[in-house]
Amino acid sequence: MTNAVTVEITWWGHATVTVRDSGVRVLTDPLFARRLAHLRRRRGAVPPPPAAEADVVLVSHLHADHLHVGSLARLAAGTTVLLPRGALAAVPGLRRLRYRLRLVETGAGESVDFGAVTVRAVPAAHDGRRMPYGKQRVAALGYVIAGQARTYFAGDTGLFDGMAEAVGPCDVALLPVGGWGPFLGHGHLDAGRAARALAELAPRAAVPVHYGTYWPIGMDAVRPHEFHSPGHDFVRLAARTAPQVRVHRLEHGQSVLVEDTGAGRYAHEDAARGGGTESGSAPGSGSGRGTGTGSGAGTGGGAATAPGSGTGTAAGAGTGGGTGPGLGRESGG
Repeated sequence: MTNAVTVEITWWGHATVTVRDSGVRVLTDPLFARRLAHLRRRRGAVPPPPAAEADVVLVSHLHADHLHVGSLARLAAGTTVLLPRGALAAVPGLRRLRYRLRLVETGAGESVDFGAVTVRAVPAAHDGRRMPYGKQRVAALGYVIAGQARTYFAGDTGLFDGMAEAVGPCDVALLPVGGWGPFLGHGHLDAGRAARALAELAPRAAVPVHYGTYWPIGMDAVRPHEFHSPGHDFVRLAARTAPQVRVHRLEHGQSVLVEDTGAGRYAHEDAARGGGTESGSAPGSGSGRGTGTGSGAGTGGGAATAPGSGTGTAAGAGTGGGTGPGLGRESGG
């Protein structure tokens, strides 16, 4: 990376993230619903209207908690949406959007340019069907967003052979560490597997996603640690397996600026404002500043701590797009 490079990461909850790089806003797997089938949004307000503002949207796979037609309908007319190849045939609901949005199908190894940013699709190890027992299979994807920084959005994936080689060098990794149910099926990362992936990928910084947002109605008391703990567990385990990586555990609607001052490969240090940011240890200098609401201090698994007494804005109230089809083959999504 060049000197004084900054990428801003905002986590809206689940797998929905805004990445700002080189003036380009990239939105991942938008899900703006308060309720989805048997799931309800248990933590974090539904993202406010500005969360839907994007120059390009990345959809990782067909499951309804990642490809949510009602949430895509909230995008501005003409927005480009990258989809796994075959999505248009497999999801009939997309047909009503194809005249409002620019729907572009892509496959692993292919790249698309958006201004100063290039998005490259990479493989993912996850069930590619829309419905739990659907016949059509569409390969799930991750994406690498390359501008001033290289940000890897894993979507939903398990560990797979050649993962680091497929992704290539990256500066920031957005890794799933949980799901939406009490059990994770095949093709997912929990906190431990995500920490192993982090060690292989060796980015400068990481943000855990895909946890602590949606949960089955009536199951709050069933294995509640699978809802509350994955983010904290990832911080702790990453400090052991990848101590050189700065981990930012964000609250819903919180942002972090990941900066590099050219002082070294792992040049990051938190000066976080807002509640809930946790960081692992990282040698060198530089900063990653977080903004959001709330107060209190988060401590990481390494040497650094991130006080959280500042103010800011986070996700406000809103309404989302109702129910959708089945969420996938395995519990936890």
